[in-house]
Amino acid sequence: MAKFYFYYSAMNAGKSTILLQSSYNYQERGMDTLLFSSIVDDRYGQGKISSRIGVSAKAVSFDKDFDLYAYTKIQKEKNPNLKCVFVDEAQFLNKKQVMQLTKIVDELNLPVLAYGLRSDFKGEPFEGSMYLLVWADNLIEIKTICHCGKKATMNTRIDAQGQAVSEGDQIQIGGNERYIATCRQHFLK
Repeated sequence: MAKFYFYYSAMNAGKSTILLQSSYNYQERGMDTLLFSSIVDDRYGQGKISSRIGVSAKAVSFDKDFDLYAYTKIQKEKNPNLKCVFVDEAQFLNKKQVMQLTKIVDELNLPVLAYGLRSDFKGEPFEGSMYLLVWADNLIEIKTICHCGKKATMNTRIDAQGQAVSEGDQIQIGGNERYIATCRQHFLK
């Protein structure tokens, strides 16, 4: 029986690396996978999942109107060897798309592994993350650390001078030059 997994963490915990390794493991055993990534994060180009360590793979880009279930159903009909669905940047899903992922698991009997942030730079949940935390069968935290050595659970947005930013749009794409993972104590400072 297929399951729905949500792997969540703060920034820079290696979510994309783990996703790519997991997909590779399926492929190495002769099973095909379907990878999705949000059109919002275009740092490495659209239709591509890339990790900070240089590993990458092609992916299907989704926007807020993309029907993940309908697309996956068509792909499974074309390819019975499709055995798993992966979603990178899952925080950018909307409620409707999270429900589509549940249908992929429940109706198409394909496991779904979604990877994303739990919260934004203000400590607020993303829409996708909020519903993934509710609807996923299994929640797996990928741990990273704050500069103080404690577990980092928060994402602090920084400006060009390295100072914490507390105002702005929820979504602003960036990596180490824009965000740092911090523990709650340092986040609140």
